[in-house]
Amino acid sequence: MRTYLQLYKSGELKKRALLLMERLESCDICPRKCEANRFKGKHGFCRSGNLTSVSSFCDHHGEEPVLSGTRGSGTIFFSNCNMKCIFCQNYQISQGENTSAREISTSDLAHIMLYLQNNLGCHNINLVSPTHYVPQIIYALTEAIPEGLHVPLVYNTNAYDSLETLKMLDGIIDIYLPDIKYASNVWAEKFSKASNYVDISRAAIVEMCRQTGNLVIDENGLAEKGLIVRHLILPNEIAGSKDSLKWLAENVSKNVAISLMAQYYPAHRAYNEPLLARKISQKEYNEVVSLMDNLGLENGWIQTLDAAEFYRPDFDILDHPFEKRRSEL
Repeated sequence: MRTYLQLYKSGELKKRALLLMERLESCDICPRKCEANRFKGKHGFCRSGNLTSVSSFCDHHGEEPVLSGTRGSGTIFFSNCNMKCIFCQNYQISQGENTSAREISTSDLAHIMLYLQNNLGCHNINLVSPTHYVPQIIYALTEAIPEGLHVPLVYNTNAYDSLETLKMLDGIIDIYLPDIKYASNVWAEKFSKASNYVDISRAAIVEMCRQTGNLVIDENGLAEKGLIVRHLILPNEIAGSKDSLKWLAENVSKNVAISLMAQYYPAHRAYNEPLLARKISQKEYNEVVSLMDNLGLENGWIQTLDAAEFYRPDFDILDHPFEKRRSEL
């Protein structure tokens, strides 16, 4: 039995859900601690209220193989974000530009989870950009579980997460899927408006690893539990790949599963920033791949250099934001 089912049965899940919902009165869910009263329509940095805003949900076949499997990862794309990355590939929904996003109740969110599991047969529930909606997500679980929800839960995050909130997720989340975006707070502030990103994200990743450990894969090649860290290579060493990967090897585990991503392209406002206005070069790509080998980081996946051509979502396509790209290729 999954741990989150045991927490539901004991009443602990409902207790945590209520405690988290109370925190929306003076919101401190993410590291920004804006203290906005989201129940009264006040919005902090993430521009989110007490309802959950969902832009899209689908059976996503473009995630890591252990998540997508054969039937897809049951991906729920939440709107808004607690960062403002000028190169965000999901900028249509993260930066408030997608007018088709819907604010829904926790009951509606529970129904989406069940639809992805039961109707589409997805291997897991993949919560994309969940940080600012953690209370609503946990409350939705208390409604979905008695209706039969049982697949693994994936927390797909930018890693700008509060330790206090993450500790409330202990035993609930099966698979953590954080980014490690930067090794420099200077770049994090300049390009993502997160001046303390390095410290926050590294502490968050350590906590995620404490909760779930290294990746565990079942007999069908699907993720059951554990940590997968994503690292997007950026032009001009902006991502600080050397420092970030070395930190992972020394402070998390040499066995940590890493998803090395080469899919960067200058989305959103990155065209206006000379340091980010191009895709990565072959030399930049080769250097980071070699670095992984030198550090002994052998678990995970490495995207090919042409990946930027395959991962360009369009969130105006509500049923499947990646469908247009798949049909063009």
